[in-house]
Amino acid sequence: MRKDPTYDRNWAGNYEYRASEIVFPESVEEIQERVARSRRVKALGSRHSFNGIADTDGTMLSLERLDRVVALDRTNGRVKVEGGIRYGELCAYLDERGYALPNLASLPHITVAGACATATHGSGDLNGNLATSVHALDIVTADGEKIAISRDDGDGTLAGAAVGLGCLGIVTAITLNVIPAFRMSQTVYEGLPLAALEDGLDAVFSAGYSVSLFTDWREASFNQVWIKRTETDGAHRWDEPSFHGATRATARKHPVPGLSADPCSEQLGIVGKWYERLPHFRLNFTPSAGEELQSEYFVPRAAAYDALCAIERLRTRIAPLLYVSEIRTVAADELWMSPSYGRDSVGIHFTWNPDQEAVSGLLPLIEEALEPYRARPHWAKLFVMPPDKLRPHYARLPDFERLVARLDPDGKFRNGYTVRYLTEGADPGRRD
Repeated sequence: MRKDPTYDRNWAGNYEYRASEIVFPESVEEIQERVARSRRVKALGSRHSFNGIADTDGTMLSLERLDRVVALDRTNGRVKVEGGIRYGELCAYLDERGYALPNLASLPHITVAGACATATHGSGDLNGNLATSVHALDIVTADGEKIAISRDDGDGTLAGAAVGLGCLGIVTAITLNVIPAFRMSQTVYEGLPLAALEDGLDAVFSAGYSVSLFTDWREASFNQVWIKRTETDGAHRWDEPSFHGATRATARKHPVPGLSADPCSEQLGIVGKWYERLPHFRLNFTPSAGEELQSEYFVPRAAAYDALCAIERLRTRIAPLLYVSEIRTVAADELWMSPSYGRDSVGIHFTWNPDQEAVSGLLPLIEEALEPYRARPHWAKLFVMPPDKLRPHYARLPDFERLVARLDPDGKFRNGYTVRYLTEGADPGRRD
């Protein structure tokens, strides 16, 4: 099959895929056959990566037709889904049966497998990235065989495979640990001074199950604070008039100043289902394409205030190119290639205007400012950090390279991005 013009570019439109063909398999067996006879191959999810991590010069396999729930294991609290399912559809299925996922990203439109493979995350002091819910993976490897990797294996391999970055094979199914369904509310406050975080960072981010700070960096303050609380941790506390110097909003807000709040999840302290509050945006509003770029850097939580002050000193350079910046906490995990591996982290996210040349020129300044704080970039977003500075941040990178070599010895799933950052060796002498 020839390339489909609809799939030539990523969601944002800033990256053009080089694949010679795109195929839409309808079964695992078809995926196995395609992988076995392909020289180069990659899976294509919802195209929400902003760089070449998902690219290939060979065959691209879209998993959009493999989007079903395979099984719900009520005994062990797990759900198994096919590789193309999106969070929006899975969440509705789980909630109807009394279950939930611990956390969600800002958008419910992304695929489960793709989000986990790149350590995509939500917010919350006690919430790890989305891949921390992974219990098992079914992967079609380079020879076309299907293997299963599970926490139950006891050998630690899942810690390397859960954030697999597309390097290990085609994830055809993923098993997630689930929790009982819950209800929550969301309240927005406006005008939080950056200085409030110097001594109050823990108090601010512990105020809810999930807390996000938004700023356009035009001032040394946060335009908005979004606090999501469950019924058990105070979902009813929506009428507090102030929050560390910020004032409660009396109308629904969009994170980007001046935009309509219609696409956003419910606010104003109105209690509802978990999956209708955890994302910032509603499922029935499909995100626009080609209107933004994204970057994100993760710093140790203990260094977060200093790192944010370093960003603030660049605000006159940042603000003209920025739609909005979001600050979130992410709990430490043990997943080898996670940006939160081994440390509680704060993610500093930038949603940029679609001017890639200007953004690319600014990123070195941001990375230089964050270098003292051992910043790790989001794998699927824009960054310019050279490999010799990125690799030492990942203590388990040599182990990951060995896992990649074992499952893909001939480099069938490699591309320019992964060769540059992940498969050329690492310096074992430097560790975070």
